[in-house]
Amino acid sequence: MKYLSALLLAFAVPSAFGIVFPVQPHQQHAFAAAGVESAPTEELRLVQVSPTETRWVTEQQKLELKKNKINFMDITDNQSLGESQFIRPFKKIEYPDKPQFQDKVNTVLKTLRKENMRANLEKFTSFHTRYYKSDYGKQSGDWLFQRVQTTLPEDHQTEFDVKQFAHRWQQSSLIARIPGRTNKTVVIGAHQDSINLFLPSFLAAPGADDDGSGTVTILESFRAITNSDLMKDGLENTLEFHWYSAEEGGLLGSQDIFRSYERDGREVVAMLQQDMTGFIQKTLDAGLPESVGVITDFVSKPLTDFIKKIIEEYCDIPYVETECGYACSDHASASKAGYPSAFVIESSFDKSDDHIHTTEDKIEYLSFDHMIQHAKLTVGLALELALHKFD
Repeated sequence: MKYLSALLLAFAVPSAFGIVFPVQPHQQHAFAAAGVESAPTEELRLVQVSPTETRWVTEQQKLELKKNKINFMDITDNQSLGESQFIRPFKKIEYPDKPQFQDKVNTVLKTLRKENMRANLEKFTSFHTRYYKSDYGKQSGDWLFQRVQTTLPEDHQTEFDVKQFAHRWQQSSLIARIPGRTNKTVVIGAHQDSINLFLPSFLAAPGADDDGSGTVTILESFRAITNSDLMKDGLENTLEFHWYSAEEGGLLGSQDIFRSYERDGREVVAMLQQDMTGFIQKTLDAGLPESVGVITDFVSKPLTDFIKKIIEEYCDIPYVETECGYACSDHASASKAGYPSAFVIESSFDKSDDHIHTTEDKIEYLSFDHMIQHAKLTVGLALELALHKFD
């Protein structure tokens, strides 16, 4: 114990948001290597706020970080995430030069229905909160699990796999898998939890935009794809839709999943995160065109470049490049595991929804026409890559 205390103090730097431990990339898991597998006390969590900086903080300090718009990953239980890259680096993935399955994709796009998205979001926001540590969070997650299953065609011949991924807390993540002829996997993600930053265990958190909008956007995309004639011939590559738990706790659910994928040697060729897809009012008030925000920092540039081509081909609105900082959503977990990931949002980041994390994150502020554009992007990217023959 004396050695542990000395080790911690040797690296500690005081901070208003906890004890700071600056580290270099090759020192990322120094504490684990020294036998420190978790925080020094039960009340502290180890969070990563940049590629080279970690801090021990309390749960309350985690909330303060979010209030101050400081992104982080809570790596307390996943300090080994990304280690396999040093053992078996993934080969470079070559994406198509341009979209190539327009006929098939456009047929599916015609079946997208914004009324489905509204009905699903109305139900999803009816839970008092979807806070991952609460019973409400478990209830909302269980409802989503059942809802995904009911979107599947009754007479389907494809062996779809819909399962819950359990964590240490009450709310499970959800994975819906469409098997392909190869194990190369395309992942489409959104997070299902919500949070009220003031009293998360008690106050309401409808989370209509963050990330109820992303949740129902990819749910409608999943429904359209699985109910299409494409399922008769199947997909070249495996396609998965993920709904992550505990994103608001520091990307906890997605870290658990991608750590398991990394451990099992899963080959993920692309991961797209849809987090907040419905708010456009600040964009319109600024006299700017409605557009899809394409995140350009801390993402895979080749995948992001291909996503821009998907938007130009299948969406009715343009894209705008924007940045969101380190670990701003679950794509960061995929990136840390060594998988190419990307992130799109409802607008440029400075014009995104400022009702989030409060009781006011409601449906009334959202545009379902805009959410349909994100669904078109989702279907376009999912099918273009799921049908593509990678080398």
